[in-house]
Amino acid sequence: MDIDLVLVPVDGSDQSEQAAEYATAIAARYDADLHLLFVLDERLRRDIDRGTVDPESVARDHRKFTGRVRDRSHERGHDVTLDTSTATAFSQTRLMQNPGSVVLDVAEAVDADFLVIPRADSSDDAVGRAATYVLEYASQPVLSV
Repeated sequence: MDIDLVLVPVDGSDQSEQAAEYATAIAARYDADLHLLFVLDERLRRDIDRGTVDPESVARDHRKFTGRVRDRSHERGHDVTLDTSTATAFSQTRLMQNPGSVVLDVAEAVDADFLVIPRADSSDDAVGRAATYVLEYASQPVLSV
């Protein structure tokens, strides 16, 4: 299998942190790069738009999460190039934009060869809702953890 880029959608949860660890190990094994996609659910996006959540605090949380993933990678001896992006899971103007389609759109945009997606304990979060969709429609191999 030829893997150059592993994509993992994350939301800061324990499940997504575990998925990032799997994705890091796969990237290290195949000498591939790793891309963390932070998926913002509609409630968080709405709160940011309303001004009730500071976007800088969200960005700070994303940087902390990325730092933990990077630190764990180095602790395990994995030298992986890590990149990040952020996407909103839903759109008020695009009817077909949902968490799963966002993950797959980003996977295509960054030319991901392999996806690692966390399964959530509930379907209340965007990443959790994306899992089934991604498993059904991804053109890349997918590992669900």
